[in-house]
Amino acid sequence: MRALCLALVTLFVTATTTAQAKDDTEQAILNAIEARLPAAERLLEKAVNINSGTLNFDGVRQVGALFGAELKAIGFETEWVEGAEFGRAGHLVASFGNKGPKILMIGHLDTVFAKDDAFQKFAPLGGDMIAGPGITDMKGGDVIIIEAVRALKAAGVLDDVSIRIVMTGDEESSGKPLAKSKKAIVDAAIWADVAIGFEDGDGNIKTAVTARRGSVNWSLTVTGRPAHSSQIFTPDVGYGAILEASRILNEFRLQLEGMENLTFNPGRIVGGTRVKDDKSNDTASGFGKTNVVAKELYVTGGIRALSPEQLAEAKAKMQAIVADNLLHTTATLTFEPGYPPMAPTAGNAKLLALYSEISERLGYGAIEAVNPRKAGAADISFAADHVDMALDGMGLMGPGGHTKDEQADMTSFKKNIEKAALLIHALAGAE
Repeated sequence: MRALCLALVTLFVTATTTAQAKDDTEQAILNAIEARLPAAERLLEKAVNINSGTLNFDGVRQVGALFGAELKAIGFETEWVEGAEFGRAGHLVASFGNKGPKILMIGHLDTVFAKDDAFQKFAPLGGDMIAGPGITDMKGGDVIIIEAVRALKAAGVLDDVSIRIVMTGDEESSGKPLAKSKKAIVDAAIWADVAIGFEDGDGNIKTAVTARRGSVNWSLTVTGRPAHSSQIFTPDVGYGAILEASRILNEFRLQLEGMENLTFNPGRIVGGTRVKDDKSNDTASGFGKTNVVAKELYVTGGIRALSPEQLAEAKAKMQAIVADNLLHTTATLTFEPGYPPMAPTAGNAKLLALYSEISERLGYGAIEAVNPRKAGAADISFAADHVDMALDGMGLMGPGGHTKDEQADMTSFKKNIEKAALLIHALAGAE
């Protein structure tokens, strides 16, 4: 009995010592984040004040250089992946460590705001709100990545994990071909065990993203038999391109709108006797008269699906609709390569549960999975199929993304740096 009691006491002391060491390490991480917070906010301001609209290649490179220097100072090896072969500025890739779990952290350098946009500067609004182009989408997320790994380094635990950071320069407008523009993400994901994205999700700090719908563009070309409008509907003339396109689009609506989490949208249409389409700047023009049956019509649109299977089912339905032509009309539907779905998986749910537990332990409350309808496509979708677990939406939160009203709720800044750092530390301890 005495020996058993001694063993239990030893076990208790060991467990208590281990827990205390863990608590001490976590506190060291949190202390490092707190000490760096003013400098982190200055780094965010500096990044936001550099215009990095996707096609402003110099600006994208400047932001990449800014963040690359910060990561080098922490001890990362950095590389600039030149984007000439896919028509963009390029990507920043940074690597650290050679042991422990392999974690991919994903950000992007570009924004939707062009060099000549009126919305250019970081602007405090009072209280905890700050406006700025790309402040939440996603320079805030980029700074969270940097500050999380910096805190792990300061606490002496960064060596427990292997990290690869990929900050792309074309998330808002992907370079083509996608096989080249997304290669840095895919290669890092093949290497990694876990992928973490620092987009702002739906802007709600109480949610994170375990599933994203894929996004694919489509084009519909319709032709009819041109003739005087007085002869429309006759056996010799038929219905013309515009009525055939109307039939097709309405059938798309009828057959697709009931598929849960799937949406399709015709975004641009032009038809008439002659049609001209300029894909380089998404413009089109057409000539037609009210007394001539339309000869040509062109539609471009997008479709979003939650899984590859759902997308394949939708494509098959659409092609069947397109093939059932009205008299003297033809139609062709083509799909472009696009963002794959980030399907919900058990691994993603497990990672969310760990992230939520950390948030609760910090006193910030539970975190739930965001509705996929509220989160657009993102670079993590190219990584999700290659890793055991993936989670996105861990960036700086706020409303108005992609508009001149984009704002950051700075109360989420420190919280999400803390949660990200402790999540990586927890993953290292689970190895």
